[in-house]
Amino acid sequence: MDANFWHQKWEQGEIGFHRPTVNPLLISHFSALNLVKGSRIFLPLCGKTLDIGWLLANSYRVVGVELSEMAVRQLFIGLGVEPQVTKNSGMQCYHAENIDIFVGDLFHLTAATLGPVDAIYDRAALVALPEAIRSRYTTHLMALTHKAPQLLICFEYDQTLLEGPPFSIGSAEIDRHYAASYELRLLESTEVSGGLKGKCAARENVWLLKNRP
Repeated sequence: MDANFWHQKWEQGEIGFHRPTVNPLLISHFSALNLVKGSRIFLPLCGKTLDIGWLLANSYRVVGVELSEMAVRQLFIGLGVEPQVTKNSGMQCYHAENIDIFVGDLFHLTAATLGPVDAIYDRAALVALPEAIRSRYTTHLMALTHKAPQLLICFEYDQTLLEGPPFSIGSAEIDRHYAASYELRLLESTEVSGGLKGKCAARENVWLLKNRP
């Protein structure tokens, strides 16, 4: 799975991973991060998620990174906002009031380019990545954000029944990636209605990752 895989998904409109509504789990559990209004939230592999509009409407600032420029253009069209497009450390940045979206490979993004963030909302990044690169991703994410707290949403199911993405990520893997740096709390575990992609039983889990005192 490489960059071309995701570019083709967007170009061919095969974006079943894009929710047509704001994720209700974000609405239910975002307050667990205990952030003040105006906090800057990082969304890795953000696509054109409607969750961004919800965060902006609730007086938070948003920064994201997305491989597909098509997705980023569609995001701003959906927001009804005309962005300024600039180059920053070799990456294009789409900017408007309270929002910055970088176009390119997440692993090419640096902490200096990203700037300070107060929290991470990972609803589509960890589950999108094959097992072979998830450790690289989680290490990079913590370095990028100086281990900012996270609201993390994952699917859990029998991986032998369905090829990802989204991939199955259970509590043992969450522990492996994050337990040394965060206190982990499962906020909710709910059955996916109709099964994942209508093919197998699955649960959607919401994790709160808070910094250790």
